[in-house]
Amino acid sequence: MHDTLKPCTGGAFGRRTWLKLGIGGLAGGSFPGLLGLVQQARAADAAANPRRRSPANCILIWMDGGPTHIEMFDPKPDAPAEMRGEFVPISTNVPGIQVCEHLPRLAKIADKYAIIRSVHHNQGNHGAGNHYMMTGAPPRIPVGCGAYVSFHPSMGSVAAHERSAPHGLPGYFSLPGMTRSGGPNFLGAAYAPFVVSDDPNGKDFRVRDLALPRGLDETRFLARRDLRSLVDTLPRIDDPAAADPVKALDGYYEQGYRLVMTPEAQKAFQIEQEPDAVRDAYGRDPFGQRLLLARRLVEAGVPFVTINDGGWDHHADIFGALRKRLPGWDNSVAALIEDLDTRGLLEDTMVIALGEFGRTPKLSTLPGQSKAGRDHWSSAMSILFAGAGTPGGQVIGATDRLGHAPVDRPLSPENFVSTVYTKLGIDPGKHFITPAGRPAFLVSDPTPIRELMG
Repeated sequence: MHDTLKPCTGGAFGRRTWLKLGIGGLAGGSFPGLLGLVQQARAADAAANPRRRSPANCILIWMDGGPTHIEMFDPKPDAPAEMRGEFVPISTNVPGIQVCEHLPRLAKIADKYAIIRSVHHNQGNHGAGNHYMMTGAPPRIPVGCGAYVSFHPSMGSVAAHERSAPHGLPGYFSLPGMTRSGGPNFLGAAYAPFVVSDDPNGKDFRVRDLALPRGLDETRFLARRDLRSLVDTLPRIDDPAAADPVKALDGYYEQGYRLVMTPEAQKAFQIEQEPDAVRDAYGRDPFGQRLLLARRLVEAGVPFVTINDGGWDHHADIFGALRKRLPGWDNSVAALIEDLDTRGLLEDTMVIALGEFGRTPKLSTLPGQSKAGRDHWSSAMSILFAGAGTPGGQVIGATDRLGHAPVDRPLSPENFVSTVYTKLGIDPGKHFITPAGRPAFLVSDPTPIRELMG
C-alpha cells in the first residue's frame, strides 16, 4: 500500500491523514500547531487529489525503434564527447529547460508540455520494450527484437473497449499501421485498431473501403447487405471462452457499414477541407498530414489515435539521420500542439511522443559502419506529454550526468500507462475476466504520475 493521501468525500480527510494529523498534533502539544498541520494536510490532499476532468482523448506518436533521449529531450552538454554527441542544447521559453538544437519550434512552446526524463524498465529489445510501453505489462516470456506480441491489451484497445466514438466511428485508429503490440489480446478483435494505411498527403487521398464503389448506390448497397445476411447461415459461437472468427468478421462488416453510410463519419477523413495554410503548417509530408488527420479524428470524438512513426533505431549515423529528420518532426509536432490549443482542444486531448526505450549514453560504431550511432537502452528514456490538464513547462525526473539512469523520481511504464488511463477516464486499477476465466488487471501498479495530473 502506497503511503499517499487518498481521495476523500464530503470534505473529510482519509483515515491515514487523520492518523498522521492526530500523532502530529499530540506531538506538537498546541492548538495552533494542530491548525498548521490541518493546513498542511489540506495542501497535501489537494496535490494528491487533482480536480476531476472530463475524459480526454489521446494522440499517441509512437516513435518506433527507440528515440535517443540525449539528442532530443535530455541533452548532456557536460558529458565527455563520446557521450554528449555532436548536437548542442538550446534554451526553451521556460527558464532552466533545454532541448536539442534541432527542436527549435518545440523549444518555443515548452510551456505547453511536460518532459518526463526518468521512465525506465528492463526490456531492451524492440518487441519486449514495445509491449511494455504500449500496455503497461511486461512480456510474460522472452521476446525477440522483431516480434509482434500481444500478451495484454494495448492502451488503444482498452480505450475502444471502455469508451465509444460517435457517428459509427471506431474508438481506436492506427496510422499507417498497427504497432507491434497495439492489439486487443483477450478483449477481442472488435477492439483492434482501425488502420488507415493510405497517405493523407497524397493528391487523391481516399480511405479504402470507406466509400461506395462507383455505380453502386445506397439502395443497392443495403440490398446486398441484406442478401449477405440471408446467405450467411453459419452458426455463431456464444461461448465467451471461445474466440469465434465469424463473430469477429461480423463486427468488421458492421463497422464498415456504419462508416460507409454515416456522413459524419466520412467527414472526419475529408482532410482536403482543411485550409492550405493549416495543411502547410503541419508539413506537406505523410507524417505531418497524419498528425492533422489525427486531430480531425479526435475532434470527431475518437478517443485514441496512434501515429506509428517508424525509423528511430539509429545504431549508425545517428547525427546525419537526425539532422534530416528532427526539423520536420519538430515542426509537425509543434504545429499539432499549437493547433489543438488554438481550437480549445488541447484541454481535452493528450499529445504524447515516445518509443520503446532510449539509446545508449556512449556512442559506438558497428562493424562495417563508418559513422557512430547509439544502441538500445531501456534504463533511461524521455517522453513528451502535453494536454488534458497536464501542467506544461516542467521536467519530471532526471538522469545522471551521463544519461545512464534516473537519479531523481524514477518512474515505471506502469506509472506512465496509468497516467494515460486516468486521463482517458479509465480506472487503471480495473480488472477484467479473460475468456479463460482468469482475472487480469489493466496495470499492476495503478499509480499515475502526480506531476502530470494537474
